[in-house]
Amino acid sequence: MAETSATQEPVPGDRVLTVPNVLSAIRLLLVPVFLYLLLAAADVPGAHAWAVAILMFSGVSDWADGKIARLFDNQSSRLGELLDPLVDRIYMVTVPVAMALAGVLPWWLVAVLLGRDAVLAATLPLLRSRGLTALPVTYIGKAATFALMSGLPLVLLGSYDALWSRVVLAWGWGFVLWGLAMYLWSGALYLIQVGMVMRTLPPHAPPRPAERTRP
Repeated sequence: MAETSATQEPVPGDRVLTVPNVLSAIRLLLVPVFLYLLLAAADVPGAHAWAVAILMFSGVSDWADGKIARLFDNQSSRLGELLDPLVDRIYMVTVPVAMALAGVLPWWLVAVLLGRDAVLAATLPLLRSRGLTALPVTYIGKAATFALMSGLPLVLLGSYDALWSRVVLAWGWGFVLWGLAMYLWSGALYLIQVGMVMRTLPPHAPPRPAERTRP
């Protein structure tokens, strides 16, 4: 009989320490830093520029972690499938709200973004009734998040009182409006998928507790 090694390499799906997971963790840790720089340290020299840098890093790393996970099998993981969209949702809530509080974004835009997420969150009980926890993230949804996370730092950078900032602001709003349209589109597709799940899958019966046997 062939000898088996005492330790075995974890299968890719069970990995925790991967490059995409590290990038997602860094993005998550930078959320309170961004909020501090934009809201609490607004009068500190350089704070505004660092807040812009954090948003730019977040947009690039959000694209990079998904690209790395798709290109390299040993970089994909179950944790990453949960962590990446979770961090995206946190950014899509905290960043627009913070920018609206700072007077950079209009509140109607924040209401549309949060309203879309609230509607999708309301469908979770329906999915659970069919034995599902969530539906897979679509490429349109990822593209929408990337466009928004690319446009928001440009809008923030365009808030400077300079001639060059007007050009940056126009580009930023172009990305934001494009991302907003795709964000709503991906939400509509998600609702269609939920409807298909409700029609095709039977209700999920919870497992019955095991009967106790008498001694």
